[in-house]
This record gives sequence, C-alpha cells and structure tokens, in this order.
Amino acid sequence: MAKKKETVEEAIEKTLWKAADKLRKNINAAEYKDVVLGLIFLKYISIAFEKMHAELTAQIGEGADPEDREEYIAENVFFVPPSARWSFLQSNAKQTNIGKIVDDGMDAIEFENAQLKGILPKVYAKQNLDPTSLGELIDLIGNINFGETKERSADVLGHVFEYFLGQFALAEGQKGGQFYTPRSVVELLVEMLEPYRGRVFDPCCGSGGMFVQSEKFVEDHQGKISDISVYGQESNQTTWRLAKMNLAIRGIDSSQVKWNAEGSFLNDAHKDLKADYIIANPPFNVSDWGGDLLRSDARWQFGAPPVGNANFGWLQHFIHHLAPTGQAGVVLAKGALTSKTSGEGDIRKRLIEEGLIDCVVNLPAKLFLNTQIPAALWFLRRKKVANPKYRDTANEILFIDARNLGHLISRRNRELSNGSIDPNDNDINRISSTYHNWRNVDGTYEDVAGFCASVPVSKVAELDYVLTPGRYVGLPDEEDDFNFVERFTELKTTLEKQLKREADLNKIIAENLSKIELPKE
Repeated sequence: MAKKKETVEEAIEKTLWKAADKLRKNINAAEYKDVVLGLIFLKYISIAFEKMHAELTAQIGEGADPEDREEYIAENVFFVPPSARWSFLQSNAKQTNIGKIVDDGMDAIEFENAQLKGILPKVYAKQNLDPTSLGELIDLIGNINFGETKERSADVLGHVFEYFLGQFALAEGQKGGQFYTPRSVVELLVEMLEPYRGRVFDPCCGSGGMFVQSEKFVEDHQGKISDISVYGQESNQTTWRLAKMNLAIRGIDSSQVKWNAEGSFLNDAHKDLKADYIIANPPFNVSDWGGDLLRSDARWQFGAPPVGNANFGWLQHFIHHLAPTGQAGVVLAKGALTSKTSGEGDIRKRLIEEGLIDCVVNLPAKLFLNTQIPAALWFLRRKKVANPKYRDTANEILFIDARNLGHLISRRNRELSNGSIDPNDNDINRISSTYHNWRNVDGTYEDVAGFCASVPVSKVAELDYVLTPGRYVGLPDEEDDFNFVERFTELKTTLEKQLKREADLNKIIAENLSKIELPKE
C-alpha cells in the first residue's frame, strides 16, 4: 500500500514539474526557481490557514475570531491576510497586473508574520515574467488534485517543494549544486547517524535538506519532532531564503538558521554551540575561505589548515562544535583522504591518533550536480568508548567502498537506491546497516572482501595514515578466484590464432601480386 502511495506522489510531482517548466519561456532556471517555489510555499501556508480559518468560523458563536492573527500564531500557523490568500490570487490570475498582486501579497504575509520577514520572493512583477504564463502557473498549482483532504494536500506540497528543489538543481547544473545536496546522499548521512534527539547542526546548510531528512527520520521511527532542534548557517542569502521556506513548509523551527555574507569561518553564527549531530556537505577544496586571516584560530586544535584549501578547516570546525558525545557525518573531496599538502597529512594523522575518525565511505562517481570531483563521507565521533549502545571502537576505523553502488538517472548523474522501487535494491540500507552492525553493541558485523573492512589504527599508521577505503577492503571474492594460468593460456591461444590468420592473409596477398602482369614500357 505504501509503495502505491509513493508512486502516485511521484507522478504528481513529475507531472507538475513538466507543466510548470513549459511555462518558463525566456526565464532561466535560477530565476524561475524563486517564482515557482514561492508560489508552492504560498499555496502550502494557505492550506494550513484555510483549514484553521474554517474551524474558527464554525466557532464564532463561542467567541472565536477567524481574522484574529493571534489565534493562528498560538497554533503555529502562518496568518495569511485577505490580499494574499490563494483564492484571491487565483481569482485574479488572468489580470495583467497579477505580478504586482502576488508581490504585494508576499509583502503582506511578511508584515503579518515576523519570522518570514525578508524571506519570501518578490519577483513576480519583473518584465521578463509574462503575466499570462504567471496566471497559468497559479492555476496549475491551484487546480492540481493533491488529494482528498487539506492535510493530504499539504503533505504532497511538501514533497513537491523538495522534488522541485532537486529538479531546479539539475536544470541549473553546477550552480544548482551549491544549494542542493542530492537526496540519496542526505538520506545516507541521516540513516547512518540516526539523529533521534538533540541538536542537529549544519554550518553550510544550503536549502536545508539535512534538517528535512532528519525530521523525516524521526517521524519514520515514531519519534517526536520536538526532540530535535536545528541550527544552521548559510552565506548565500538566496539559498538561505530557500532553506527558511523549506523548513517552514515542514513546520520546523528555523529561528537558529542564520545568514551572513562572511560565512562560517569568518563569522561563526553559533560560536558557543555544541551539537549532538553535525550533518554537512561543505564546498570542496575552497581556496578563498579566509584562511590567511585565521592562522591562530582556536578551532585549529590539530594544526592550522592550509590557506589554499578549506577541507581540513571544515573538519576542525565540525569537531570544534561537537558535544562531548557528539557525532558528525560530512562529505569531503576524496583527495582529503590522502593529501599531504601544506600539513594536511599531519592534521589527518592527529585526527586518527586522537580516535576521532569512526568510518570512511568511498562514494560512487557522478552523485553530485556541481562537481565531478570524487567524494567520500567521513564519520566522526567524540567518544568511541563503550557505552550501552555502542561498543569500544577507539582503536578501529571502518572502511566501506561503495564506488560500485548506485544507478544512473541521467547521462551525467547517479543516485543511490533506497528500496522505494525494489525492496531488494537498497544501497542506502546496505551501507548504513554495515556501519550500525559494526559499531552497535548488538551488531553482527563481518568484513566483506571488496566492500568493507574493520581496520586497526596500527595498520592505518603502517600505510602512512592514508584513509582510502580501497587500500583496506581488498578485492571481492570472485576476483580473488581469478585463475592467472588459465587466463594466460586463453590469451596466448587467441593471439596465436590471430597471428596465423595474419600470416595466411599475407601469403594470399603475395601470391596474387605475383600473378599480376605489369604493363610494358
């Protein structure tokens, strides 16, 4: 039954995307993103408002006031003023000034809801946005059959918003990847960390996908959303606005998701935060991160990162913000597993010797939209000693080589399967369950040749503190059965046959040439 529901939702998302994309005309994907996602957000909050408005209207005789904004604030529902309600916008969708009507509606919503101040897009009256196309887009979003109930409609709109984020990232290509981490990578990080409760932090949060997936994880495991709180930071203001809308749609408190243009290194918005979970996908190999201004920063406990590359700055920034029993799962360029440039090897050595590295996962190629640089996941733990849930892994590191997992979704992009289409095809579960079986007290872990290996730190030291999983997991069993003598004999026989055919051909050519009579001079 659940599988059927997911298929229906996917069809709605894809149908809506195709229809909306046809209306784009002369607007590029980056601009159109704000137009469409802003309208989906507005439709979403209208559903919640209209539901409560109907309830209050039915209680007027008991003293309720359906136009009292305090009634909505008390129930954590955004108050939507008359000029911004979806019914009003849709009734004016054919007007030539519909762009200004929508912009004014966005302003009105921000005025009534302080937490949305400066968040909503006001781009609808721009000259390059055709009023007719805008009106058609409003009708499209307003008329599509989301479901029988308003609750169902809101749930589907949340999925639509998330799906559109991914589609716009694909459409924008390299630039789109800056605000969007592929869904399968986010799912894998969250499934491995299992953030049931506590403070979840992402200091380069993009459009907020890590937080949304953490909330889904808690819901899927019958936990309470109120048991987790999110903290984030983003330097791109447009992306930060997307994150605030994305979280608002999910009912997640985003008051601690901050923006400043300087970024997490130069202007840490959460200086005193000690997080229980850090989930992040920082930009790879950034050279202009301000490292020259931070040479003696207190965060560099394991060595000052090179000025020309922020990778080990990010790692130490994450560790600095971990609580005493905190955990982190982060994406980094694969080069950080081996690099020795400008002291990076020394920093990596200290992280290993201090027992902070828990697990390393080598990812398949083509997962990311904005780069073809190979990537890996690093999992960090402050305390790897035994406790009621986890065994003592202080002197071990788990290596997982997942390079051969995943499937192509386009010529340029790959994703990890999650079992939604075929329960037997679940890359995310295979990787995450391997990690849980390794670290959990009740786990049943075994090394699998070519895929995973639990390696003592002493062996890592022997290999000069290189963390590439392929160095440790070995070859798959079927490759270990390779019969060299048999294969050499086959190749030798094939080569001899080819040489004989070539000799025979040369003989035939020579015989025929000798029969040809050249003309006399």
